[in-house]
Amino acid sequence: MLKQRIITAIWLVPLVLGAIFLLPASYFAWALVGVFLIAAKEWGRIIDNQCDVTQWSFTCTVGILLVALNLIVPIDAVWLSHQLHPIYLAILYIGALWWLASLLLVVTYPKSAKFWQKNPMFKSMFGQLTLIPCFVALIALKSIGSQASPYFGPVLVFLVMLIVWAADSGAYFVGKAIGKTKLMPAVSPAKTLEGLLGGLATTMIVVAIVMYYSPEQELGLVVAVTLFVALVSAVGDLSESMFKRAACIKDSGTILPGHGGVLDRIDSLTAALPVFTLIYIAFWM
Repeated sequence: MLKQRIITAIWLVPLVLGAIFLLPASYFAWALVGVFLIAAKEWGRIIDNQCDVTQWSFTCTVGILLVALNLIVPIDAVWLSHQLHPIYLAILYIGALWWLASLLLVVTYPKSAKFWQKNPMFKSMFGQLTLIPCFVALIALKSIGSQASPYFGPVLVFLVMLIVWAADSGAYFVGKAIGKTKLMPAVSPAKTLEGLLGGLATTMIVVAIVMYYSPEQELGLVVAVTLFVALVSAVGDLSESMFKRAACIKDSGTILPGHGGVLDRIDSLTAALPVFTLIYIAFWM
């Protein structure tokens, strides 16, 4: 399994970084539609693991919404006079509210599952709230580079990914080494409080990188934002784990050998990206 994970990462990481840094923002926005359609199909299994019609209908619905967003808000209209397009901003705020609600669902699971576990409409709505704000946040951050320096937006996207990767890696290794206190045993039995704290500590590497390359930043703000985004990413991870557990699914898909599905790779990012984008607008725009 580890060997397969490494092999997949060897080709996947350059592909992702190439898309972030080399694709023009307009092409990037349309390429994302394909990625999120795969994620939507995987979420369809969470809605109903046995019904292909349900899975494909959800995928088509998400696809229509994503295409509509790209047509209604073209890249050159995403940012105007340093202001995010109102449609994008509204979706990000809705996404932030969703992650607050999702946290409540996770904390109260399995009791919370009583009102949504057997309700396809609720699970479809949860899927849209998970995927669409993340899609919008990726395009919003990426397109900043087309307004300022060519790589500023891509660097912001990469920065969020670094925070999530650092938090995930630190949590995994610290949890394996000294993890004893279960974090959310009903949702994800393998995750521990020690692992979470280890992941938060590991994100300080990202803070060091940011302060090295951009020393004019306020250290306290960078630390606070990094830790908060890392905590939010953990909510995204736990949320998907909760929905998969309720649907009796181990992995969201099999498209990434050794890693599972697209949802399994972006679960933390679905929460981290919208929240980081709102924080960026509040403190740095």
